Formats: sequence, structure tokens, C-alpha cells
Amino acid sequence: MSDTIKKAGVVGWPIEQSKSPIIHGHWLEQLGIAGSYIKIAIAPESFEQDIRQLIEDGFGGCNVTIPHKEAALAMADVVSDRAQAIGASNTLVFKDGKIHADNTDGVGFISNLKQLAPNWDATLGPALVLGAGGAARAIVYSLLQEGAPSVVIANRTQAKAQTLADFFGDQVTAIAMDQVADVLGDIQTLVNTTSLGMVGQPDLVLDITGLPKTALVTDIVYNPLETDLLKQATSLGLMTVDGIGMLLHQAVPGFEAWFGAHPTVDDILREKVLSA
Repeated sequence: MSDTIKKAGVVGWPIEQSKSPIIHGHWLEQLGIAGSYIKIAIAPESFEQDIRQLIEDGFGGCNVTIPHKEAALAMADVVSDRAQAIGASNTLVFKDGKIHADNTDGVGFISNLKQLAPNWDATLGPALVLGAGGAARAIVYSLLQEGAPSVVIANRTQAKAQTLADFFGDQVTAIAMDQVADVLGDIQTLVNTTSLGMVGQPDLVLDITGLPKTALVTDIVYNPLETDLLKQATSLGLMTVDGIGMLLHQAVPGFEAWFGAHPTVDDILREKVLSA
């Protein structure tokens, strides 16, 4: 491969399921850039060694997915404020002889909301985040950055939610999933970050009739695109935002860093990824 072709990719274990090459391939073609973006399977025990090999091979960087996001942060020379605050990295950029770590999950989440629900305003009231994993961590951080006055984290294991709440401080509280009904009346933004409701996973069983009519409901699950949670919200007349846009928007900063052009998230890209 010519040295003039810029190279990037996505690393994970496993990695076959990733749709990232579809996204970046679309943008490379659309913008007429001589570049490549590939899937790279890396086992946990060889993560650092294999990342350094990518640098040797002339890669400009990579996306990082499960289970490497914390290891990526740990090996970086330069860490963005948001990656540090979230405690994980999903985007590495190799430049000036250093590894730069960022986390764009929160950016993707917020950009998706602003594109599909332009009237949404985080400052209007508390947010409720279902789940306490890596995605929840990034989303709680981004909601607070957008001015949400407080965030409630609900998780099946309340202790895990409490650990995350303690990480973020006084604006964040933790409850068990069976306590959700008690807080719905004040919530203006409800986010499902769990895998419940995804194809092949158990259903998310949750009655959200207690939400205010001004609330927005979003689900980061995108298979199916309209989850049962979003169907219920629509039937109640609430604003809804599906999850595919978060995947698309989180890819923008990395593409710009590796390939030197700012890509656009549009309906053509959405349809291409959804039909893959």
C-alpha cells in the first residue's frame, strides 16, 4: 500500500460485528480521500504491543471498542479532559511520536440529540440514565457538560450505579431499577444505555407513563431501531431519538483527526449502516 494512503481502523476482541468500516468507508468515498479503514482483531494480552505495531505500520490512529477502552487510556501519552473524566478511550490518534487518547461517545450522544431533537435542552430538568456501564459513564458526563441540573442513574445492581454516582459527585444519584417510577415525574431526559431491548437480549420492561409530556426519551440500542421503550414513548406523545445516530456522530472527530476532513452525518449514511 502506498505511503500516501492514510490508514486507520477499529480494534476490538471480537471485532467482526463492527459497523465502523461502513461509516468511514462511506466518508472516504464521499470526500474523495485516498485512505483505508479496517477491522483489526486484537486480543487483550497483546493490546499494547499490537497498538505499537500499528504505529510502526503507518496508521494514523484507531477506534477502540470492547474490551480495550480502559487499556487504551492507560497507554496513552496525551489524554483529553473528557477521556480522563470518563475513564476510558474509544479513539486513539498517533501523531508527533505520541499516542493521543480521546472519548467521543458523549459527543456522539449529544450531537445525535441536537440533530434529531433540536428543541431538546439539557438544562430544563433532571436526566435519568438506565445502566451503569461504559456508555452510561460517557453519557452522564456529557449530560452534565450540557448543563443538566442533576442525573439519576438506575441500574439492576444499585451498588454499581452508586460507584458511578460517587465518581461524578453531588449532582449524580443512584437508585435501583425498581425505584424508577418514584423519580419519573421530574425527569426531562431519559436514556437507556443498557442492552435490554436489543435483538437477542431480554426486553426492557419499564412503565414510563409518569414522565412529563415535555420529556425526551432516547435509547442507544439501534437493533431494532425503534425499541419497545421508544414505541411506548411515542404512544405517550413524547419526543424520541433513536440510537443509530450516536454511533455515526461519535465517529466524526476520529475521522477528522486521521484523514484531515470534517465528514457529515446524513440520511444516506444512516440508511447505509442500517441496511448493512
